[in-house]
Amino acid sequence: MYTVTVQREFVAQHFLTVPDPGPEGDLHSHHYTAKVELAGEELNEHGYLADIDALNERIDATVARFRDATLNDRPAFEGLNPSLEHFARIFGERFRRDLDAPKIDAVTVKLREDDIAWASHRREV
Repeated sequence: MYTVTVQREFVAQHFLTVPDPGPEGDLHSHHYTAKVELAGEELNEHGYLADIDALNERIDATVARFRDATLNDRPAFEGLNPSLEHFARIFGERFRRDLDAPKIDAVTVKLREDDIAWASHRREV
């Protein structure tokens, strides 16, 4: 299995909407690190699993969608508690949109909100 990974850092805000969220129920920021790993068994005719330049464009576009935003205000989070787990899935769904990488079998997003907490979401393609 081959893997290719791209990573970016950005800041976004949210507030949790669960009962009794404590201080996490107030609007606050996180310095996120998004790591997107693509996996597949075969390389394309150029010896790539995916074009790194295209992956960098996709992650930059995905980060731009969330950078400095309040996650609660984004349509993708409507009706959801903006948990790290939901954010990892939503980030991955946005990243995969218009991704031209036919040799990819799976995409995993690992999203860190600080030095000790992270969540990941893996989707078979």
